[in-house]
Amino acid sequence: MTSRHRLLLVAWIFLLSAFAAAQSSPQPASSPWTLTWSDEFNGPNSAPDASKWVVETGGEGWGNDELEFYTARPENVYLQDGNLVIKALKEKYSGGGVTRDYTSARVKTQGKFSQAYGRFEARIKIPRGQGMWPAFWMLGDDVDKVGWPACGEIDIMENIGKQPGIVHGSIHGPGYVGGVGLEAPFRLPAGRAFADDFHVYAVEWEPEAIRFYVDDHLYVTRTRADMRPGWKWSFDHPFFLILNVAVGGDWPGNPDGTTVFPQTMLVDYVRVYRRGGSTTALPAQH
Repeated sequence: MTSRHRLLLVAWIFLLSAFAAAQSSPQPASSPWTLTWSDEFNGPNSAPDASKWVVETGGEGWGNDELEFYTARPENVYLQDGNLVIKALKEKYSGGGVTRDYTSARVKTQGKFSQAYGRFEARIKIPRGQGMWPAFWMLGDDVDKVGWPACGEIDIMENIGKQPGIVHGSIHGPGYVGGVGLEAPFRLPAGRAFADDFHVYAVEWEPEAIRFYVDDHLYVTRTRADMRPGWKWSFDHPFFLILNVAVGGDWPGNPDGTTVFPQTMLVDYVRVYRRGGSTTALPAQH
């Protein structure tokens, strides 16, 4: 065999091997999700985009005996370095006949965007400390008509400061609220805290199931089979999104001498998807 023939044979064997490897290797699958709504918070340092978010205000305890007064001030909620910043401060603040010792912020998409079914996710770095209560959650957009809990509630992520390595995912509806709610924890390895870094919190919601994820780790699935007699599955209509940092309340307890202020929640992005071709983003109900 001449040197030329030997080189051609080696080249042919190499090509055959490469083709076989390509055929046996898993091919990247196309994503089943189509983006329907998002906020990347990449605008100039300013207030949240008013076309996407409503900034709620008030200090009446929000049904949980919370201690903060939510404001729309730039001291409490703003964009910075590609993040939405929600900052909890220890300061006396009065409004509407109420005086509180803490301020913070709460934003929602009610009246701007809502959707039934799909994937709802956010990349968040939460605050830390006793009495802190950050959350990423959703309410049925019929809340103003039927009230809570008939509208349904999906808590994609909640954390209470005395549990630095645990976040909770839950659903609430008629008959299962408060201590009776369907809740599940996700735990980091011992010694780690969620406030140390960003994590992606998500739910994938279908007509018959809601799946909860942290960093793409599925940790609990809720279905109609979880409903007890007298309970109602309230997850068959559009929901809107909420981000907030509460201070104190019945569940986390109050801040104490170990709690350092200010505390911030950083939100890198919020994204909502629908499963390709199977669901449609629905307009908010007014």
